[in-house]
Amino acid sequence: MARTCVTADGRSDVNKAGKPVYVALGCICTGLGFIGAFVPGMPTTVFVLLASYFFARSSPRLNGWLRANRWLGPSLRRFQDLGGMTRAAKVAALASMWTAVMISAVLLLAVSWKASLVAVGLAVIGTLCILWKVKTVPESARAAAAETSTQA
Repeated sequence: MARTCVTADGRSDVNKAGKPVYVALGCICTGLGFIGAFVPGMPTTVFVLLASYFFARSSPRLNGWLRANRWLGPSLRRFQDLGGMTRAAKVAALASMWTAVMISAVLLLAVSWKASLVAVGLAVIGTLCILWKVKTVPESARAAAAETSTQA
């Protein structure tokens, strides 16, 4: 179920001046998510989650469109419905992230060993966030969520 971000009196939690910024950030993240769907090593889900975060606070219509999108919607709905990632999804995400990071780190060595070190350091932080902050849900929850979404 899509979450809306409104205050107790029914207003959005983002002021009017901030809504266009959130819509723009959501559009940028959506574009990066589309690119990530086709470019190996570039993440998709993280950008889709960020886009949904921004759209949920600025445009329920765009958030609904994103959730219903045939390419980006399934990963977003799965994450939101389950409240986390399955172990297999975490392994796949970390494997693709580390593959891209290692390629980037090797290429960055030509520029600076410091830049390469920063890339690896950021990847370590990202890995720790996925392992410790993103809830691991059982594989059976994924099947149940898929069954529920096909019935809706």
